[in-house]
Amino acid sequence: MSEHKVSLVRFERGGESVRRAVEMCEGLSMLKAGAKAFIKPNVVFWTRSVDFPKWGVITTSRVVEDMVQLLKEHGVDDITIGEGIVTANPKDMETPAHAFASLGYHTLRDRYGVKVINVFERPFEKVSLSDGVELSFNADILHSDLVVDLPVMKTHAQTVVSLGIKNLKGTIDVKSRKQCHNADPERGLHFHVSKLAEAMPPILTVIDGIYTSERGPGFDGRMHRSNLLAASRDVLSADLVGARLLGQDPAAVPYLALAARHLGRPLDLSDVEVVGESLEAMAKPHEWYFPYTDDGLLPLPMAKMGIKGLSYKKYDDTLCTYCSGLNGAVLASIAMAWKGTPWNEIEVLTGKRMAPTPGMKKTILLGKCMYQANKDHPDIKEMLAIKGCPPKAEQVVEALQAAGIEIDRRLLDNPDAFPGSYMKRYQGKAEFDPALFQVA
Repeated sequence: MSEHKVSLVRFERGGESVRRAVEMCEGLSMLKAGAKAFIKPNVVFWTRSVDFPKWGVITTSRVVEDMVQLLKEHGVDDITIGEGIVTANPKDMETPAHAFASLGYHTLRDRYGVKVINVFERPFEKVSLSDGVELSFNADILHSDLVVDLPVMKTHAQTVVSLGIKNLKGTIDVKSRKQCHNADPERGLHFHVSKLAEAMPPILTVIDGIYTSERGPGFDGRMHRSNLLAASRDVLSADLVGARLLGQDPAAVPYLALAARHLGRPLDLSDVEVVGESLEAMAKPHEWYFPYTDDGLLPLPMAKMGIKGLSYKKYDDTLCTYCSGLNGAVLASIAMAWKGTPWNEIEVLTGKRMAPTPGMKKTILLGKCMYQANKDHPDIKEMLAIKGCPPKAEQVVEALQAAGIEIDRRLLDNPDAFPGSYMKRYQGKAEFDPALFQVA
């Protein structure tokens, strides 16, 4: 039995695709009856306000249910489905509950006796990882006998790809998530993500590529119907193959390169056995970053609109998930406010590492971290600070209007409705099937 075997299977309706993927990689061959299993889907985002694109964003409920059935057939009765969904208010427990109900997890609970948990309502335990890293993980996953990791096959605007290892970030607490997005260029996001699998029990990874997305991880990426599953008992091997399937060189994915180096593994897949479908035939290029101008001072679509007098520097890996969730709505609001008259040398800074530009007349510091980093910076002529963590929509509106950008505040007043605007991309296209995110 190859330790680094990865199976590739085309998804077909009927419930057998997940079974074939798991059997071909011998994913449950060592499982003992009575084991405790923790299923970790990828529910990266949710809103109760509107329907939004889930394809390539959220693990399909089809794959989750098929995996529950397979575990039950192998004598596993103690099954937990757990996730830590990012919300604008970290104390919001109603939105995760709505997500679990809408995705059919409560039906799975009633039908199969599984437990469904929001990790933010459960205990965390601090774990010491290699190179002096300490992160706090959900205790349920740490004390399981098997982790069933069900990521979506997607590229990621900060980490190039988001697959099995990255999916485990949803099991750490808020403080640990913010720690991952620190300003240290050597020990930042990629470094921390590369450590996430180190403390885990044995992991079976089944990458859900029924839908894949580029420029993820969220609803504003571009989704594709790819009908592909990749599975392995070795999460790094699964991710190396997943990166190739997305058209990305694993050596160019910093966290994969760091994880492989730590384990003494090559990045060229020379020690990975791929079974099933052809990797070369199934691979399809997926872009991972949002395009900006060559100087990195404005998103390319905004530059093409002719926007002048504004610098909105390209995001970096220090922009944490909470500010990132607001960032798209801020950019959309600014674009909608453009009337053709140049603004008065305004810059917007995000994340933790950016510094003000000499000569700008107004500097907007988005988020507590950016404010703390630059509140005394001598190059700021007029500071407009948005100090919240995460920032509040009304603070953003006030800062933009004070800078002279007369935005329509309705978008930021109700940011939960913003994701619904992306549904029109997929309307009328039968391949984008909402039923795959339901449990019948």
